[in-house]
Amino acid sequence: MERAVDVLAVGPHPDDAELLCGGALARCADQGYRTAILDLTLGETGTRGTPEMRGEEAARAGRVLGIAERVNAGLPDAGVMNTVDARERIVEILRALKPRVVILPFLRGRHPDHRLAAELCRDACFLAGLTRYGNGEPPHRPHKILYGLAFREDPVKPTFVVDITDQFDRKMEAIRSYSSQFDDVTQAGEAFPTGQSLYDLVESQSRHYGSLIRRAYGEPFYTEETVEIEDIARMRVRSL
Repeated sequence: MERAVDVLAVGPHPDDAELLCGGALARCADQGYRTAILDLTLGETGTRGTPEMRGEEAARAGRVLGIAERVNAGLPDAGVMNTVDARERIVEILRALKPRVVILPFLRGRHPDHRLAAELCRDACFLAGLTRYGNGEPPHRPHKILYGLAFREDPVKPTFVVDITDQFDRKMEAIRSYSSQFDDVTQAGEAFPTGQSLYDLVESQSRHYGSLIRRAYGEPFYTEETVEIEDIARMRVRSL
């Protein structure tokens, strides 16, 4: 069975990928790309719901976004660490899914799992390309690592923003799939409370990022390397 995907989004907990880049994943699926989500944990230490409930919600959200495959690494919730064992587990998954693009949480975060997930998975992306690393699977190193910037308090300017206007309703439907986590709450993950419901907060943030590219809704991303522009005469987003 074909498992190779074009884009893999990593979330420390079920629901993180939907909050971080659900719209971009839906857009990629609309464009004909195979997408996947890697949940590092089951979210077993979460205050609300149960791991079983979150698993059902994750499956439902994945269907909404058109995800081709969803994998759980089985790492401990509130205990994600950049260890040899954890790196080997992520390398195994990367070599099985062979993503060209990997989307990670940002390198800093309010929840330790988010920050450490970024460090762990970035290291695993490199190690997965070493022929003599691991237990003999063919090496595979992703071409591009993107960091999602949604809900950041840090003064980090996005490298680019993805227009998710056509996918925004599906992003919200996927997020609402996690009713055990998000109904009647005002914060989650990196999203600090503003007095709005979490759903209204996601919409406000998505409208803000969309406004940066003169679109209704957007999702922000950051790359450590400079992005190439092929045609400066056709660049989008008006300056004046």
